[in-house]
Amino acid sequence: MLWLRGDTRPFALVGDWLSAGAVLGSEPLRVARRDCDPFELLDQLPDVGGGDAVAVGGGWVGWLGYGLGARIETLPPPPPAPVPRPSFSLAFYDHVVVFDGEQWWFEALWSSDREDALRERQAVWQERLLSSPPPGRQFETTPFAVAANGSAGHVGAVADCRRRIAEGEILQANLCLRLEAGLEGDPLDLFARALPVARPRFGALLDGVVSLSPERFLRREGRLVATEPMKGTRPRAGEEAASRAAHDSLVGSSKDAAEHVMIVDLMRNDLGRVCEYGSVTVEPARVEPHAGVWQMVSTVSGRLRKDVGDGGLLRATFPPGSVTGAPKVQAMKVIATLEATRRELYTGAIGIASPVAGLDLSVAIRTFEMQEGRIWFGAGGGIVADSDPELELAEAFTKASGPVGAIGGRIADRVGLRRRAVASVPAALNYGRRPDPGRGVFETVLVQRGEPVALDEHLDRLALSMSELYEVKLDPLAAMQARAVAATATGTGRLRILADPDGRLAISVSPERSTAVTEPELSPFAIAGGLGRHKWRDRDLLAALAAQAPGTVPLLIDTDGLVLEAAHANVWIVEGHELLTPPADGRILPGVTRATMLAAERYAREEPIELERLAGADAVFLTSSISLRRAARLAG
Repeated sequence: MLWLRGDTRPFALVGDWLSAGAVLGSEPLRVARRDCDPFELLDQLPDVGGGDAVAVGGGWVGWLGYGLGARIETLPPPPPAPVPRPSFSLAFYDHVVVFDGEQWWFEALWSSDREDALRERQAVWQERLLSSPPPGRQFETTPFAVAANGSAGHVGAVADCRRRIAEGEILQANLCLRLEAGLEGDPLDLFARALPVARPRFGALLDGVVSLSPERFLRREGRLVATEPMKGTRPRAGEEAASRAAHDSLVGSSKDAAEHVMIVDLMRNDLGRVCEYGSVTVEPARVEPHAGVWQMVSTVSGRLRKDVGDGGLLRATFPPGSVTGAPKVQAMKVIATLEATRRELYTGAIGIASPVAGLDLSVAIRTFEMQEGRIWFGAGGGIVADSDPELELAEAFTKASGPVGAIGGRIADRVGLRRRAVASVPAALNYGRRPDPGRGVFETVLVQRGEPVALDEHLDRLALSMSELYEVKLDPLAAMQARAVAATATGTGRLRILADPDGRLAISVSPERSTAVTEPELSPFAIAGGLGRHKWRDRDLLAALAAQAPGTVPLLIDTDGLVLEAAHANVWIVEGHELLTPPADGRILPGVTRATMLAAERYAREEPIELERLAGADAVFLTSSISLRRAARLAG
């Protein structure tokens, strides 16, 4: 696959894809726009008719992020995204090269208007395949560490999930944590390093993704479709006797068997929605060896109805049941509530839809995602009534250790990542419903004598939010319009800039309201992962928290005991001559006044702060654009 270096949108599918040893491609004919419906795109395949027989020919290649489930079902907003990515990535290739186990073949979905271009690409690939691949390059990652609320947050989420199961809300949910590291290098070299070590069944390289997945999501050949859910894991590394004992333990585990049966039933029901009546069958479960683990696997198959295409098949089955839970929709609601970071591609699907060979998708597990010099990896497992939170954490690390080791990386000391989970602080309305991005974002700017204070900084933050969340640009006239509105204020005022998801702005100014509370009391509430780095117009959760503790200001902390922010302000503590504030790590709003203080105050710095440390500090204060700096204290 190193031949692909320098090409436009290269991809490599290596392993058991479409019964071929490898499929490589680049220079697509079409790249899907982000406002397209990806499920509809997969049905837009050319009619190849007769002609020369090819194994694959081409087709749509890419990935479908877990968040696309919200296009199918009504789900609550997801947790914050440390590094936001689009919801899917698809490109259409009218030519590929295929390795059949013995030799390489150039294949194309031939058309007269593309004949010259395809012959040129054929010549390029012929020259490449007759020469040695170029050498690999170095890449390096920092140690992988658990993101957001860390190991303790995951343990707390598992415990809360068990409570929900006991209360009858769900039967099972798949909960994950996120491991992050810094990356220097090219995903192409990372894939080349990992492939011979991990030897995945479904290896994939495409658009910032390196996947070493063992699990097939969907395989459609003609009207026949099959899925192969995995549920139940044991470590396979170490001495042969220990590995065999782990295998036998999985075979004999009633807990894993029950968990597995629930997911198999879910997948059978999903396929049953689009298959001919009576055609869905289930093969007995088996235990398979994969990179570093034993996995329990079943095959569920059926015959699609004649009116169902790949888009309809995916709408009935996506996201995969093995990485959601049962009942599926309610489990996805629990996932959105309890997990601290948003799933991007992870637990979605990767693969190809070919007009010749059909559809083949893997489950996006054991998968690295890369962007902006960062690399991250999701790991987790199915939680049932008798799951042990500490053992579930250990299983997540077991699943992560094989792929991380395959790229030459390492996981940071797990003991150092642990923090004491919050036990004495009420959950934010049982974690509540996170703010809805569909309601837009906003900025509030202090106005003094008709002049907006730090307007450029506020507009920069607003522009970043609009770009990340909605892929729209801030109106270049926004600064001029905001200054014109602010100039109408007399005395001290409050300028509000409201942004809709389509980029429209509404700008207004009002007199600043004085408050009789000079030193507000802070009432702590725990919410996994916080509310993220955007200033949401949806303030319903914060209003509900304030109503729970009248006369106080909600103080958000994460489930690992770390202080995040107040409802409307950043939090600081004073220890001696030092001014400390929680880091802007994607869980909090990076305040404009906060940034000014960090730059101007000699002894001001970022540092994680536990609730107990805040309680024992010499002083506590809040900063915001309106009140600037105001003393505060914990309630009670």
